[in-house]
Amino acid sequence: MLTKQLAEEIVEQTMIRLNRNLNVMDTNGMILASGVVKRIESIHEGAAHVAKTGKVLWITNENLADWRGSKPGVNLPIFFKEKLVGVIGITGNPEDLKEISTLVQLTTEMMVHQSFITSQTEWGRKLNDLIFEELISGKPLSPIINERLAMLKLDQKSTYVTLLIEFERIPSSSRRILEQLEDHFDQYSFLTGHSQINEFFVLLAGVDDFQLEVTLTKLLHFLQKIGIVRIGVGISASAIDEIHYSYTTAKNALQFGKTGQQLIYFEDVELMALLKRNPQPAVDQFTNRTLDGLNKQLRLTLTAYFDCNTIASETTSFLSIHRHTLSYRLKKIEEITGLNPTLFADAVKLHIALLLSD
Repeated sequence: MLTKQLAEEIVEQTMIRLNRNLNVMDTNGMILASGVVKRIESIHEGAAHVAKTGKVLWITNENLADWRGSKPGVNLPIFFKEKLVGVIGITGNPEDLKEISTLVQLTTEMMVHQSFITSQTEWGRKLNDLIFEELISGKPLSPIINERLAMLKLDQKSTYVTLLIEFERIPSSSRRILEQLEDHFDQYSFLTGHSQINEFFVLLAGVDDFQLEVTLTKLLHFLQKIGIVRIGVGISASAIDEIHYSYTTAKNALQFGKTGQQLIYFEDVELMALLKRNPQPAVDQFTNRTLDGLNKQLRLTLTAYFDCNTIASETTSFLSIHRHTLSYRLKKIEEITGLNPTLFADAVKLHIALLLSD
């Protein structure tokens, strides 16, 4: 419970405030940390006595000879959940230490308690990462994982949706972001963790489309305060063994979402994801052959035309051009490519080629 690292932190933090030498000993009386470095790893007989009795020991000049390796001061037991876990010693005139000794003991026990809570929380988060890795592997789940999922109230028969949160820059405190995510989704059954350096995951269970839309709006609002962020939303999975597909689609949402788009549903990029899985040389050959000869102006006109759902009036308004100018450009595109943007079959080819070349 009382590690060397924690002992060093207790000594450092307490000495700054007291301006006195401190020793922190284990339950055998060995000094784990001290303001006097040469005393570390030596046995403090006074501390060993405190560890056995669980009682405070005052060492004065009168009884100093009884405690080899000790100096005048006070040694106090450190308890955690009513169990003795170590001893803290303050060097100095006992008369000067009476007012502060109890406060130092209480402060030390609070630091031990906080360290335990922090380590438990960190362990829980690491376990969440391991659970998520197993869930997205698509392999049968081990009994331990199933037990953990039950503890997290992730119903085996529920629906699941994966969210992947990607920051443009590595956040300064991933722990703080995880705490905020845990608070944000507190009302749901969820699993969250740190999947990559600049990426976090959230697995939501039992959330309907309306709840998802509302919570994503709120989520994006507070994440924007942290930095430039994108959220990929995967396809909803109807069973726990389909979570790997929800994760894959969330990854594709981030990969194929438009630049600057912050909230990306896989459904919006599904066509692009399917097309992009073809070998790159075949994709390049198709786009080059289809769009060969079109200059930048004609490509921009074609993109705007499709973005406006091939509605001429909306396209001319968007581009701030006359309708005759639009007609001229569309005819020019047909002359160059042999494909008429106003015909459905030809428009599909041109649209796909533009998407793939963007």
